[in-house]
Amino acid sequence: MDLGLSGRKAIICASSRGLGKACAAALAREGVDVVINGRDVERLEIAAKEISRTAKGAVTPVAADINTAEGRAKLISACPQADILVNNNEGPPPGAFQQWDETQWQAALDANLLAPVFMIKALIEGMKQRRFGRIVNITSAMVKAPRSPMGLSTAARSGLTAICKGLSVDAAPFNVTINNMLPERFDTDRQKQMAELAMAFKKITYEEARAEIAQSIAAKRMGDPAEFGDACAFLCSAQAGFISGQNLQLDGGSYPGLI
Repeated sequence: MDLGLSGRKAIICASSRGLGKACAAALAREGVDVVINGRDVERLEIAAKEISRTAKGAVTPVAADINTAEGRAKLISACPQADILVNNNEGPPPGAFQQWDETQWQAALDANLLAPVFMIKALIEGMKQRRFGRIVNITSAMVKAPRSPMGLSTAARSGLTAICKGLSVDAAPFNVTINNMLPERFDTDRQKQMAELAMAFKKITYEEARAEIAQSIAAKRMGDPAEFGDACAFLCSAQAGFISGQNLQLDGGSYPGLI
């Protein structure tokens, strides 16, 4: 299927690795000129080279911290007329409610609510004027199935989900869509960290921890980041213009609810 994206321009936040990188690679293969982002210059340059091997569009790395106004301005200036924005950012670590102080709450809100909100604010009016825009927020399965150890992430990302639902209604007449992707247990560095935490807490091996993670998923395996990237590319496609304000579960069939 031709997704109708050749020649479009995209900003993919936090895309030097993991799910952000997978989204950038999928869009670049469709002929999108992608601006990728990260704070580690060396890792970012490596990611750009890797994505470029299969890209039909240009790949531009921009080192910037999107948790700061300066970093966001630098990223937006590299692609001020972006047709596609993929919001992504590292989530806060799991923990205990009673141990989180104001600094930790503020950091979570800065990274997982305010940073994406300000990226959207900077780009959405241009998308509406050009009558094409695709905004995808990478959030978390915990938005719909909260667990207390992930409270920092859940609170911030649920706020983003709520504001974007309202914005999606306003943007729809202009062929601008806003959707959220809710991943769980994709085989990225995040799951390596979770396995290492399980090792320390349960006194088990890394292989045992990985196996436990896989068994917690209905599909009995972790997700492949490439699967996630391809789903993102479709949400950004010309064909997806009638899909907006949605929360797409990508969890191997694990979510038990109807809605």
